[in-house]
Amino acid sequence: MTQPASSNRVPRPDGLVLAPFRALRYGPGASLADVLAPPYDVIDASQQAELEARSAHNVVRLTLPRDDAGPDSKYAAAGRLLAQWRADGTLRPDADPALYVYEQNAGGHAQRGLVGAIGLTPAEDEIVLPHENTMAGPVADRLALMGTTEADLEMIFLVYDGGGAASQAVADAGAQPPLVETTTPDGVTHRIWAITEPSTLDAIAADLHPRRAVIADGHHRYATFLRYQADRHAAGDGPGPWDLGLAFLVDGSAFGPQVHAIHRAVPGLAPAEAAAAAAAGFTVTAVDGDLDAALEALERAGKAGTAFVVTDGEASWLLSDPDPAQLAAATPSDRSDSWKALDVAVAHTLLIRALWQLDDSEQVVEFHHDVPAAVAAARASGGTALLLNPTPVADVAAVAAAGDRMPRKSTLFVPKPATGLLIRAFADAH
Repeated sequence: MTQPASSNRVPRPDGLVLAPFRALRYGPGASLADVLAPPYDVIDASQQAELEARSAHNVVRLTLPRDDAGPDSKYAAAGRLLAQWRADGTLRPDADPALYVYEQNAGGHAQRGLVGAIGLTPAEDEIVLPHENTMAGPVADRLALMGTTEADLEMIFLVYDGGGAASQAVADAGAQPPLVETTTPDGVTHRIWAITEPSTLDAIAADLHPRRAVIADGHHRYATFLRYQADRHAAGDGPGPWDLGLAFLVDGSAFGPQVHAIHRAVPGLAPAEAAAAAAAGFTVTAVDGDLDAALEALERAGKAGTAFVVTDGEASWLLSDPDPAQLAAATPSDRSDSWKALDVAVAHTLLIRALWQLDDSEQVVEFHHDVPAAVAAARASGGTALLLNPTPVADVAAVAAAGDRMPRKSTLFVPKPATGLLIRAFADAH
């Protein structure tokens, strides 16, 4: 069901909607391992060049069009290229609308969920919940690309607490041969199944309707979906394919993602100095042994509460049991209890700002996606690596449900869905 249109005539579903769609997919002649790409926002310049070199049809040519594309804008060039690939059969729409089961297997961990067209709702409706803030620049970039391609080239990544008919349909898919299977150069195996049986689709829709989902990855893309929808309705275009957006919906309790910590490095702050300053508000314990021993101590301590390790890879200290009074004084009073309990929030409010007395900016505190990178950065600068435990998915959901936003660089959900397997073109919506 859809609620009556609001004053700006934008329709709003009254529950979680994941609709079937006709996916635009690479034809049988394509080597999928050569044409797929990671999400646009994790691709640096060298990887973009490497992806382009793999194939003249790599999807990165659509998602990250070059500035030197010609007299028109790079966005217009991407629109022309998509039209060309449709015309020559490089990309072909499926015959029938479907929900797609998508599985990624990385290092023995299987993540599996449903890909469909999500009904767009603002955060205040508490159906699709963001957990991060967005910036205007990336939204404007994706909006320009969406306007010229008239397609959702990349899916957003949602997690929810399932256990019903939708989760069962995802689990059952593995009993059948996949529609698509490929292994990309990063070692991740991707498999796709299509669900077209009406009774199964109806059961999935009924199961999902009362639920809500949290955006794990793709906040700027979802903001772009909403902005494009508003623009089309403001232009008088009425209801259309812009009222939905391409999404990958994963039951976090079954076939869910792995969540990795994003670590910090503070150049110029020696670990011994960092540990001594932290002792004013934490229990600080020197860790005997190597870095592996420190990481084991961090994991153990994290089961009982907030804990960190400060290290340069050689000397390490465990920080645990933050002082409640100092933590309360350092934490903004307008934040939710869920936000205040986050390790990453404690790290920035009590440790970095209050005890280390540092400016909490990216010029002072660096972010790294793995321990070796954080330690290497600390060593190179005579500084400290601040290592964290991963934030549980349930904690991310609790912050979102409270209407709050996670501190920046809080979580890394992996694996990220590949781009190019399933594209949602507006021309194929009907």
